[in-house]
Amino acid sequence: MTKITILIPCYNELGTLEEIVNKVLKSKILEKEIIIIDDCSYDGTREILESKISKLVNKVIYHKKNFGKGAAIRSGIKHAGGDIIIIQDADLEYDPNDYEKLIEPIIKNQADVVYGSRFIESKDEKRRSFFWAPQDKRKLYFSHRVANYLLTLLSNMFSNVNLTDMETGYKCFKKKVVENINLQENGFGFEPEITAKLAKKKIRFLEVGISYNGRTYDEGKKIRAIDGLKAVYYIFKYNIFG
Repeated sequence: MTKITILIPCYNELGTLEEIVNKVLKSKILEKEIIIIDDCSYDGTREILESKISKLVNKVIYHKKNFGKGAAIRSGIKHAGGDIIIIQDADLEYDPNDYEKLIEPIIKNQADVVYGSRFIESKDEKRRSFFWAPQDKRKLYFSHRVANYLLTLLSNMFSNVNLTDMETGYKCFKKKVVENINLQENGFGFEPEITAKLAKKKIRFLEVGISYNGRTYDEGKKIRAIDGLKAVYYIFKYNIFG
């Protein structure tokens, strides 16, 4: 049976971490390893990890300093024991019920990397127009949609991989295709960096439609406009020079 490692990077996710861990535990994947990477939370996340959640998962890694999502994922990959790795954000935007869709193409040897796209119809996986998305997505912040479209387009132009959602939080890999990649970015630059470096390896990409329940800034969303500007730099850096 194929073993799946689920990496959960978290930073100040006290309000959602326990619920997302329970959802992951209840997911239909039977042979799974759950690794949580706490990126030096200070809101009580670490305390609930130590007192309650650590007993439910396979491993908890504690960073002594806040480095960022990319650094947390790097730490998790080093300890991953599964054949396939899924990245699961610690909020409730992405649904573990989509795991089967993410891993199926890899298990069937149809892909080496699967991205869960928020902009493909989940039911039949048909592409939708830029201005219209499936009804089962919670739609937030038109500015984010515009930024994501432009960043994905720019990434595609350089990587020659025709994605609809380069910035998706649901990325699923064969462990052997990512464990030897020299990842450098500590923050949200992880997304364009990993896409560029995987594209250069000439591996097989596939996208599947996923459900998405976007959260507001009041609910804890962390990405900011500056991260979008930085992503442009990372796209150029890792597609051309890295």
